[in-house]
Amino acid sequence: MAGKNRMSDWLRRRSADRDSDDGAGARGSVRRSAVRSRDELRREELLRAAAAAGLPLSPAAHPSGVSGFRCSCDRIGCPTPGMHPVSFAWHTQATTDPEKLELWLRTQPLANFIAATGSTHDVLDVPAEAGRIALDRLAAEGAALGPVASYGADRLLFFTSTRGAVEDEDEWWPCELDCHPETLDEHPGLRWHCRGSYVLVPPSRLPSGETVAWLPGRGPDCALPDPLPLLEVLTDACAQIEHEPETAGWL
Repeated sequence: MAGKNRMSDWLRRRSADRDSDDGAGARGSVRRSAVRSRDELRREELLRAAAAAGLPLSPAAHPSGVSGFRCSCDRIGCPTPGMHPVSFAWHTQATTDPEKLELWLRTQPLANFIAATGSTHDVLDVPAEAGRIALDRLAAEGAALGPVASYGADRLLFFTSTRGAVEDEDEWWPCELDCHPETLDEHPGLRWHCRGSYVLVPPSRLPSGETVAWLPGRGPDCALPDPLPLLEVLTDACAQIEHEPETAGWL
């Protein structure tokens, strides 16, 4: 009888421990859900602000470990995992329509988003070091500066007015700096995203685990500056980092 009572006591304690663990697990799940919800709300807030500022958006792939190929798309060996539009028709699909954006936010909760350039805005894309030099110079000169986003730790994106939206096709002038996002390895210096190109917008996630983020005070609500004066400053900054002598051996 004593052995039976001891067994009953042990079972009751096991049951109480399980209930306690389940309660803690449930509370932890609620906390994790709340964190996710805050992240999701922030994501939606940023994307709505970008669309309201006139940046035409379209859903993009996102980094994923599920497929084993680092990208949410089904392309084996995707060359730009998590950094390309979902649809091949992204250039016509991109929109600022709030209803369309809300539909995408509901149906594609993990998607990154791209902003199609060349219709309402262009983007000058430079190495982060050159971008910081340019920011310091522009601040010292009191020059006009629009939205600026960091693309991970390696690049800065300067949003400008566009030179690609013209009524007469013959008035559109090409530029050797024109590029697409996938040409970064070929053109690692200054890159000009205009008609036919796009950039990821905040808070897109990169395969490295980094994100695209607006610099403080340089969000999409800032007025878009003329690209040509900014181009001159960024070109000088890129030349500076390319030609600065290595100093490590002199220290």
